[in-house]
Amino acid sequence: MADLPDLSRFNKVVVKVGSSLLVDREAGALKREWLDALVDDIAALHKRGADVLVVSSGAIALGRTLLRLPKAALKLEDSQAAAAVGQIALARAWAEALHGYDIVAGQVLLTLNDTEERRRYLNARETLARLAAMRAIPVINENDTVATSEIRYGDNDRLAARVATMASADLLILLSDIEGLYTGPPNLDANATLIPLVERVTPAIEAIAGGAASEFSRGGMRTKIDAARIATQAGTHMVIADGRVKHPIARVAARAPCTWFLTPSTPMQARKVWIGGTLEPKGAITVDAGAARALGRGKSLLPAGVTRVEGVFARGDCVAIRDEQGAEIGRGLVAYDALHAERIRGRNSRDIADILGTPGRTEMIHRDDMALSGG
Repeated sequence: MADLPDLSRFNKVVVKVGSSLLVDREAGALKREWLDALVDDIAALHKRGADVLVVSSGAIALGRTLLRLPKAALKLEDSQAAAAVGQIALARAWAEALHGYDIVAGQVLLTLNDTEERRRYLNARETLARLAAMRAIPVINENDTVATSEIRYGDNDRLAARVATMASADLLILLSDIEGLYTGPPNLDANATLIPLVERVTPAIEAIAGGAASEFSRGGMRTKIDAARIATQAGTHMVIADGRVKHPIARVAARAPCTWFLTPSTPMQARKVWIGGTLEPKGAITVDAGAARALGRGKSLLPAGVTRVEGVFARGDCVAIRDEQGAEIGRGLVAYDALHAERIRGRNSRDIADILGTPGRTEMIHRDDMALSGG
């Protein structure tokens, strides 16, 4: 069995917090002492240089209290109204807690479509990257005010896994109301034992998953295993840890009982495999010999090295990269649509704003969005 990972090795961490941890179910109020302890852990990660993203539930739970709504199941429109009120309270709580450590918080509201539709995905990815570059911590939640059953996740475990994939995070921490994955339901099976390490999500692991454990939580172990599959396929390690205690992340670092899900890959390796072997090219870009050599040395593709643009494609689509002889040397996610790519091909990157009338990315295809043949 592989060794358990060391928390200090991870540089981009997504932390998922459920409603039952953050909101007192009886009072419908925020657990401020618990939140302060968690933020102390998050600030420690941030201080050592890690990028941290938070996926936080709790908007509906807080909003229904502020609106004095009954504890019974809510109609869709009442849930959306509660979310509208609760999102403000939730964002304020996180902003105030992080401000105590001189950390700026940003609010990001997503729906299923934002992580599935290419253009929205790219916009959200770039926003998260810019916040990380500015050392701000995004607090992410599903946009319950607009999402309906057809366009929503319904739980923040899978949303957190998609966010981790989108942000190329190397670790996803799911804070739960259980220590981790057990061989059986621990509340029903006295002989159930904690599984400390899952090297691969197999059908046997999936079969262990149970249902939701809390009325305030939409997910259960089933959604956590789904999240583990999404995360590990994208090169992200995942850990399920007990969030009911104070300083839950520090406890993970101290080797407290939890369940680690390992990935054999890295986010960058998984992304390149996805680009090179999964996506169907929507067009092609031909490069000159100098650009081909530069790509081979790990450089990005600049407009100056492009000699021909073929096909009809949009920003973020996969295109084939060809050399002067027409041989495919790689594939990549292009930063411009076909019309704009044609206008700036062969030109210096500093001329892009003058040509297109608006600033654009320096690269036609960034090296992180490129998979070279045989590389």
